Amino acid sequence: MKKQSSFDTKVVHNKVDQTLVQNSKNTPIYQTTAFTFKDLDHLESYYEGDSPYLYSRERNPNTDELGDSIANLEEAEAGLATSSGMSAILAGILSVAKPGDHIVAAEDLYGGTHKLLTKELQTFGIDVSMVSFSDQRQIRDAINARTKLLYAESISNPFLRVENLTGLVELAREHGIKTMVDNTFATPYLLRPYPLGVNLVVHSATKYIGGHSDVTCGVLAGDKDLIHEATQKVVTLGANLSPFEAWLTQRGAKTLGLRMKQQSHNANSVATALRKNNAVKHVYYPEFVSERGNGAIVTIELDSSIDLDQFFKSLGWIKIAPTLAGVETTVSYPVRTSHRALSEQDREKVGITDYIIRLSIGIEEEEDIINQLNQSIEESLK
Repeated sequence: MKKQSSFDTKVVHNKVDQTLVQNSKNTPIYQTTAFTFKDLDHLESYYEGDSPYLYSRERNPNTDELGDSIANLEEAEAGLATSSGMSAILAGILSVAKPGDHIVAAEDLYGGTHKLLTKELQTFGIDVSMVSFSDQRQIRDAINARTKLLYAESISNPFLRVENLTGLVELAREHGIKTMVDNTFATPYLLRPYPLGVNLVVHSATKYIGGHSDVTCGVLAGDKDLIHEATQKVVTLGANLSPFEAWLTQRGAKTLGLRMKQQSHNANSVATALRKNNAVKHVYYPEFVSERGNGAIVTIELDSSIDLDQFFKSLGWIKIAPTLAGVETTVSYPVRTSHRALSEQDREKVGITDYIIRLSIGIEEEEDIINQLNQSIEESLK
């Protein structure tokens, strides 16, 4: 029996269809809008399913490679690359829900997803209930005869609550409904929701999959029939990814294991160090996500003795950014960025106050990160 490769080997040597790349070590960039045909019979072969490519909005070797490779890492049946994490989320939802249907979602989601679910989906005739997924009774109470999907994040943004995926899948199966999980923070390096029974796994591949803050991309992986439906939505809505961005993301994905290993190690050290700082009221960092680590995000609540404006001005080489997951350590302010679209009431409900800061830990020397953060805090004491 052939021995299964480890994740670190698999991510570097992810399968590539050599019939497309003519034995090139790296997949070429198929920077073309369309593919040509030698005659009408050859053209017709596309519509009969014998020829894979017609128009890059529909399919392209680079986007196919990215979707397939992430599905392979997630151990899912099929995958799909899209123009952004948000478009991947929308495509996944629309592959399951139609007008008149209902979704139950975790209330502590990324602000952009929260806005999509609570506002934009209404225009599609889809109702959404946002409840605490920490309490399974609330999920049960929210499910009704029209419910088609349970939606959660494997590690929530920004408080890093680790979802009980096994319990979520069991509850969904009990009611005959689907599950969809955003695995952006964990990545398949730490968690793989699909083998646990989750139907759809989504990534903002802009973050750790790409890994270098130079591409905007989404990936959806899961059940073959749902990915087929999602693909039709992406094609029709024009949410396709460009070949070059797919190529960049696939290149970045090859170092996912190396980056996550170092960044998770650094994040654990940062969380441990900041717990000793009296000006840090609370440190949010998960435990026991996987044997590989607990992720690269640390969220902190600063004490009210901190001058927030001065804190952000004192960060030195650490950049302020509205996003996360590059190789550099960055700091984000959820109230004014990721969760700005939420009402003050909704932010208060999940605990996002003015003193909540989200740290995206990079690959730098851990002591340098810790020293800079402690220095910034010290310089900001009132």
